[in-house]
Amino acid sequence: MTFRFRVTLASGFALFGAVAPILAHHSFAAEYDSTKTVTVKGTINKLSWVNPHAYVFVDVKDASGKVTTWAFESLSPNALSRQGWNRNSLKQGEEVTVDGYMAKDGKPLADGSIHANSRAITRADGRKVFVGSSADDVTYK
Repeated sequence: MTFRFRVTLASGFALFGAVAPILAHHSFAAEYDSTKTVTVKGTINKLSWVNPHAYVFVDVKDASGKVTTWAFESLSPNALSRQGWNRNSLKQGEEVTVDGYMAKDGKPLADGSIHANSRAITRADGRKVFVGSSADDVTYK
């Protein structure tokens, strides 16, 4: 192989490596339905502070006492940090109300939780600890 060919090949692999994370990231519209809004009230099961999106898991009891876990996707940990969040902003067992959007496919995640995208998370005392969504092009209703 010539030197020029090797440089071109190496440059191509480097470019693909830089673009691959962008290609793997999904858009809000591909995964969530902006017409299917949801509001749930429950207690924080856990906060998963991971990339590319953090998740807030909320346990919701129905009238019969059956608990269903909702997995609400939010912004990236970096974007949440810029809004003043950190991994300790919500505590396990804390009561919250979450407004969001349902996943288009309606399928539960691997752990059985209902998949949705969060828009606003409000504490029991009325303080909002999160306003925003990966739905940056969706108008909140």
